[in-house]
Amino acid sequence: MDLNYFKNDKNNFFLLAGPCVIEGEEMAFDIAERIVGITRKLSIPYVFKGSYRKANRSRLDSFQGIGDIKALEILKKIGETYSIPTVTDIHTADEAAMAAEYVDVLQIPAFLCRQTDILTAAAKTGKIVNIKKGQFLSPDAMKFVAEKITENNNPNVMLTERGVTFGYQDLLVDFRGIPVMKSFGHPVILDVTHSLQQPNQTSGVTGGMPQLIETMAKAGIATGVDGLFIETHQDPSKAKSDGANMLKLDLLEPLLEKLVRVREAVNMY
Repeated sequence: MDLNYFKNDKNNFFLLAGPCVIEGEEMAFDIAERIVGITRKLSIPYVFKGSYRKANRSRLDSFQGIGDIKALEILKKIGETYSIPTVTDIHTADEAAMAAEYVDVLQIPAFLCRQTDILTAAAKTGKIVNIKKGQFLSPDAMKFVAEKITENNNPNVMLTERGVTFGYQDLLVDFRGIPVMKSFGHPVILDVTHSLQQPNQTSGVTGGMPQLIETMAKAGIATGVDGLFIETHQDPSKAKSDGANMLKLDLLEPLLEKLVRVREAVNMY
């Protein structure tokens, strides 16, 4: 698989979407099946997203996963069942080769985006590598991050905006960064739901503003992003990770219908 998957005749945006973390096979398959139906109807290239493990949690007692291999096997099974690519996060250089046996896209978390050993290991798998921009980095700095992949003879790089730290407990998206990162020649994605997080809350549980998901997504399409990243769950209030900023699954189809129309309008000019 290469970046050509994300191009289609309608010049639509592509979508990376799914639960924050794989909580079990039934919930993951339910989410995947519903999104596959929606995206095929709307001609949106789709990648199922699910982390096999959450390494970066606020508290020691936070849920991390059901077991690496068990979760990776679910991701592989989803990809084979629905003939779709899958994406998951890796957290160390050693995990790159392991995860590459099960998924099509390796994702580098924002807080690890400058870790040369992880980027190099991901590049050497030959998989597409989606790098989330650190909350502490300027858009311009992502040029050098991307080069750590391409200089390892892997041209399949995507860059993701997920907000920049604003004070201690909030994030903001500077949409000027979208055209800056697009100028590097790689597809650029807006992580809609993580951009609406409110980290470092005194409760130890990350907050969020899911009521702004539609606004954020529309702004991303209007400023020319190639793809969107959206975490979704049947019941975000019961999600075991990042529920405070996730989109309720029932709301995804009407949102995507609106975004397709926004993209059509943008393409006219």
